[in-house]
Amino acid sequence: MNQAMAAAASGATATGLGSWPGNDPREANRVVRGELGTPNLPHVVELPHRGPGADPTGRSAAMLVDLAVDLQPHGWRIIPRAGREHRRAVSLLKTDVDTLADDIGVNGAAVGELKTQLLGPLSLTSGLYLPSGERALRDAGARRDLAQSLAAGAAEHVGRVMAAAPGAQLTVQLDEPRLSDVLHGRIPTASGYRMLRAVPRLEALEAWAVVVSSLKSAGAHQVLVSAAGVNLPFKELAETFDGLAVPASSVTDHEWESLAEMLEAGRFLWLGVGGVGPLPQVSTMVRSVIDPWNRTGLDLDRFKQLRLTPDVGLAERTPTEARMMLGRLSSAADALNQVMAEG
Repeated sequence: MNQAMAAAASGATATGLGSWPGNDPREANRVVRGELGTPNLPHVVELPHRGPGADPTGRSAAMLVDLAVDLQPHGWRIIPRAGREHRRAVSLLKTDVDTLADDIGVNGAAVGELKTQLLGPLSLTSGLYLPSGERALRDAGARRDLAQSLAAGAAEHVGRVMAAAPGAQLTVQLDEPRLSDVLHGRIPTASGYRMLRAVPRLEALEAWAVVVSSLKSAGAHQVLVSAAGVNLPFKELAETFDGLAVPASSVTDHEWESLAEMLEAGRFLWLGVGGVGPLPQVSTMVRSVIDPWNRTGLDLDRFKQLRLTPDVGLAERTPTEARMMLGRLSSAADALNQVMAEG
């Protein structure tokens, strides 16, 4: 992977993490593309409040090749043949991509950059269950098969999104919300009485490499990983992905040193500055970037490798709050670029 990738943007930009309130993909697309116009990064919307199949696990499972799932009281289970829940998840995903294509076609404006999201192999495997009722994460063979199936299916998804947005430069965000727990043995068994063994880091790297290679071969311009938690393997993530998305509130001073090294190596940082409580002020967002930037001695020109995001997806916000959040992120990016220009 190229270690000296240059950011296309002239400065800091903004994007969302994917999830959005409501159940109308057409309206969600309109708002996201309106608020995250050039040079910011619009994304394919995820609307989890539509129910089963629109949730992160069901949505990503809908991409699997030669594997099907159904929904049980304990969660999504791998089964031999697709049933009603699997078909619903596939249909919802197709609707989102088709709606994006329709919106682009109606507006007639070319899309320069676009992002899509899906669960990474570790978090997807930890959220799926074998026919026996145990988590797929427990079985090394199942982990390997799921990574390969996800790689193939995610590549097909990339192809469909690129067809919906001809000429767009596509970024893929792999969400690994359970990464820290998977790597440190904190995922419970199905019974809840024990914890599953930690997945070896070498195996995690191999799973990511399979998925990233498949996505790049399908035409993805960049693949970033979104993660949070304690003791994240920043060095390994920076070597595997084009960049890392993390919430600023979870990053320690020591970890900021690792992020600085990642930026100096040409990687990209998507920093969550949105907060999960009341909507933060633009000045607060700006300060959450400038303070660690100054502490680590990073050059302000590195803002060109920075995108601002919410701390978490916006599905639990009201539509008005979600729109305002994107607007404030964009304004915060503009303010950082003014700081960069001045000095």
